[in-house]
Amino acid sequence: MKLITAYIQPHALNKVKQALYEKEVFKMSVTNALGCGQQKGYHESYRGVDVEVNLLKKIRIEIAVNDEFVDDTVDAIISGARSGNIGDGKIFITELPECIRIRTGQKGSDAIG
Repeated sequence: MKLITAYIQPHALNKVKQALYEKEVFKMSVTNALGCGQQKGYHESYRGVDVEVNLLKKIRIEIAVNDEFVDDTVDAIISGARSGNIGDGKIFITELPECIRIRTGQKGSDAIG
């Protein structure tokens, strides 16, 4: 079992969700996030004052998958989020030692579904 965490541009969310659905990955958690990487932010003027904006809006997607779905899930995220520009995002894959479905008490890969 793996936990896939992806940070993407907000405008790419619909394309990523569609790509995931095509790969039959339906379960995910989506959260608004703020962050910066190579983009480093930008400067803007607000009421005559120069303001540095270095935390940009991002979307955080978390998906718990069984091992056989890892490659398909990653490929779907990349195909939906890639524009070729700096700031497309990052994907992190971590081991998921346990998963428990609260409703039924199922554990492990059965709980992920």
